[in-house]
Amino acid sequence: MPDAKIIAFPVRPRPVPVAQPGLWSAFENTALRFPDRIAIRDADGGMTYAALRHMASQLAERLTRIAEAAGPDHHQVGMLGQNSAAHLVTLFACARAGLTMVPINWRLSEEEWRWQAEDARLCAVIEGFGHRMPEAFMQHHGIATLTAGTLRLLPREYAPGPDRATPDTPVLLCYTSGTTGRPKGAVLTQGAVLANARHAQLIFSFTPQDVVLTVLPMFHVGGLNIQTVPALLAGATVVLHQKFDPELFFDTLARDRPTATLLVPAVMRALVEHPRWVGADLSCLRAVGAGSSIMSPADVAAFNARGLPVQIVYGATETAPIAIAQTREEAAAHPAALGLPIGDCAARLGPDGEIQLRGPNVMHGYWKTPPGEGFSDDGWFRTGDLGAVDSNGRWHFTDRLKHIIISGGENISPAEVERVLATAPGVAECAVVGRTDPRWGEVPIAVVVPAEGFNADAVLHHFEGRLARFKHPRAVVTLPTLPRTALGKVNIAELKRMLG
Repeated sequence: MPDAKIIAFPVRPRPVPVAQPGLWSAFENTALRFPDRIAIRDADGGMTYAALRHMASQLAERLTRIAEAAGPDHHQVGMLGQNSAAHLVTLFACARAGLTMVPINWRLSEEEWRWQAEDARLCAVIEGFGHRMPEAFMQHHGIATLTAGTLRLLPREYAPGPDRATPDTPVLLCYTSGTTGRPKGAVLTQGAVLANARHAQLIFSFTPQDVVLTVLPMFHVGGLNIQTVPALLAGATVVLHQKFDPELFFDTLARDRPTATLLVPAVMRALVEHPRWVGADLSCLRAVGAGSSIMSPADVAAFNARGLPVQIVYGATETAPIAIAQTREEAAAHPAALGLPIGDCAARLGPDGEIQLRGPNVMHGYWKTPPGEGFSDDGWFRTGDLGAVDSNGRWHFTDRLKHIIISGGENISPAEVERVLATAPGVAECAVVGRTDPRWGEVPIAVVVPAEGFNADAVLHHFEGRLARFKHPRAVVTLPTLPRTALGKVNIAELKRMLG
């Protein structure tokens, strides 16, 4: 990351207020304690805690006016773009204004962007790094547009005003791949984000002296909440990469000497296989957090061999996400386990062996869905994962109950892919399953019963512009019929066995 100027706004003396409940108050207390400390380094340079506080307060006032003009049902603000300080300015601005930030995956297709914008009832979108919502669509729906660059041009002073939120106020609406065809929006309150930050503190022990390197996308709660937001609440410095780049990762290790980072298996593999891995000085890192999918023992062993414990974090978008995790000591002693339930989050096994979670970090519910969806009758969140608990109380992942493909850290709903696949020419019946892949962990495969006019290349081309590229099937396999269960459902286990 090239050197660039540091944004440091003048600090006016102001008494530290009595903490009000909510994410903004928690952040503001930290910013008032460390006003001149660098909060964020991104591609545009450094930003002090005072600057971050001032920008967020100014943006909060601007977004409040936009939301009030849009009406009571349109208090959601989209954030579209690669990692930058704008994500965090927007999050804290929404926290102060009592609005909800909707992180939008920039890798999705425009059709998917439009659907999320309408479904979330956005009043505004912050855009950055060349990713822009279709202008005609925005104008038609009356959605205001601000660019990430303009946030640095906001007035360089604190905008006085009330904290309009409580712990029960929604602050994040995060879309997650469900099993019904369209993504579902998990509603996370400010209290859930703060509970998650407490969990992060228990396992990572952040201090103001820490430098946390964020390379995973902040349109996921993993990249945003596992380390980034908790580190800022602790007064640490966060170094943001727009997206993962192994060369930049190694450069940052040498220049910024980060003490913590968060990775997914595909990123770990890319680092281990990179020519610079052997000679890289990793001594600045005290541990590495990891999650999102099943960990490769070989990759974990490669990090362990360099003296780095890999702390597994288990959870879901719906749990903000930290629910079960390893401390550094647990990671070193029991690398194959998920760890223990963290903080105020409780875990149990349901009757079918499903991991179920309950605690203040769990979502309020799904956006625009009936209350209780995704929960057991007595209020526990159903993860869709199967697990086991050993004699020492450590949790282990065993299998997925939900039919979800995890490819390079991205969740892919087969039902969503099948919705598009079924409309392709020459497709009579279809299913989508995951196939093991050495680089991505899994990739989606289309299984088709062909009809007249079937052409495999045409089927693959049919996904262009309709779904994000990472969701596209990597191959088309034809069968005369699809295997089915006694109830007439497609037998996914049998399909996977047939595909090898």
